[in-house]
Amino acid sequence: MSAATILTIIILYFGVLFLISHFMSKKDSSNDAFFKANKNSKWYLVAFGMIGTALSGVTFISVPGEVGNPELQFKYFQFILGNAVGFVLIATILLPLYYRMNLTSIYSYIEQRLGVISYKTAASIFLISRTIGSSFRLYLVVIVLQRYVFDFYRVPFAVTVLLSLAFIFAYTYRGGLKTIIITDTLQTFFLVSSVFLTIFIICQNLDYSPFEAFEAIKNSNYSKVFFFEDYLKSTYFWKQFVGGMFVTLAMVGLDQDLMQKNLSCVNIKEAQKNMFTFTGIFIVINVFFLSVGALLYIYAQQNQVAVPLDLATGNPRTDLLFPEIAFHHLSLIPSIIFLLGLTAATFATTDSALTALTTSFCVDFLGMDKPENSHKTNVVQTRHWVHIGFSILLFLVILVFNAINDSSVVSIIFKIASYTYGPLLGLYGFGLFWQSKTVKDKWVPLVCVVAPLLCFFLTKYSSLLVGAYVFDTEIILINGLLTFIGLWLISKPATGQTKF
Repeated sequence: MSAATILTIIILYFGVLFLISHFMSKKDSSNDAFFKANKNSKWYLVAFGMIGTALSGVTFISVPGEVGNPELQFKYFQFILGNAVGFVLIATILLPLYYRMNLTSIYSYIEQRLGVISYKTAASIFLISRTIGSSFRLYLVVIVLQRYVFDFYRVPFAVTVLLSLAFIFAYTYRGGLKTIIITDTLQTFFLVSSVFLTIFIICQNLDYSPFEAFEAIKNSNYSKVFFFEDYLKSTYFWKQFVGGMFVTLAMVGLDQDLMQKNLSCVNIKEAQKNMFTFTGIFIVINVFFLSVGALLYIYAQQNQVAVPLDLATGNPRTDLLFPEIAFHHLSLIPSIIFLLGLTAATFATTDSALTALTTSFCVDFLGMDKPENSHKTNVVQTRHWVHIGFSILLFLVILVFNAINDSSVVSIIFKIASYTYGPLLGLYGFGLFWQSKTVKDKWVPLVCVVAPLLCFFLTKYSSLLVGAYVFDTEIILINGLLTFIGLWLISKPATGQTKF
């Protein structure tokens, strides 16, 4: 598929999103619509739309790409099983709490439970974590667009990033969550359709029936799921499972982005139906993503397609195998299907994150949800400027990451999440499970900085401290425990505290 064709499809795609945004924001562009979608979202739309937000371009490209690593194969599914348990815990423990307190920002709980400084610390952790994570996710797709489209037109990488963020800003800055609920539903449809159609088309090219494809994947060198052999390795089942569970609790249950969608449902029962439905779809769709990876490597082996090299380092870049095959080795229709799926996966994540970042800053730091501020004449204009500010921040972070990245994006995202989201686990764990105590509020930021630093040194020097043991995503649990211990050390008896 030519660069001009790819560019035309992307422009048409964004044209549809602009139309949706125009009609949704035309009806209502208030803060209540932007932050909470007026609390009347349909649970089934939220559940389906959350798939696109939770998966992103990282899942679409990096997960299939990692299947070809003989040390990894389907090990990611162990992590997914942990995710599923985390989603159930969110639906049964955290969502009832958030609805009972009628929260707009989930970090308001920390304010009421531990204090104002603790609250600002939790919100700041989210802003840092989501900015980094969303930047990495968007970066992954931008490098694909750069390599297969904009390099052809000699457009600099920075301009490609800027254009991508400008498009996202343009269709989210007015309608916010109310628009996102609809656009994410459309984008998830493209994402899910792309996965199933990709499998169908590759099977056709390999002359496989569905049963033959299943057997080929099962008998290949790419389909090992469970790793129980060596607990010292990062692939060990319980590391992946426990890490997946706690990463989900932190990156979903304690993350304003995905919880903001849940809180837009009419009531707790609707929100829980959304979460349980989402969990089932999430597991199934990830199985298909891993299957796509195995089929891609089988196809590459049979057709002598090499894994593309990173232009900067010259090392194999598995993130690029899927687009390489889709754009250069399949016909026009499969290329279009891949492009729509990739675009939908990434922009569904980034537009949602940008809205959540704006919401958190406006509510947690500017107090826009408070009655005394909600009727001020300049609040909507201020919200627009905050939206612009985070768009610029994402742009800068992507440029920095492009200058230093040399490994798979999917592994980097979860490594960083283990450090940045760990303190949120500790804060909420202390707040929920030790209600007879509160904390010396002014010391909380120090605890939330020291705990990740200790985890970083523990990981970096693990060979000296714990021998051959290799830490993976389970480090988030250790991070949360260290934060919890730190909070216990600065705790004091709670007086007159309301139980949550």
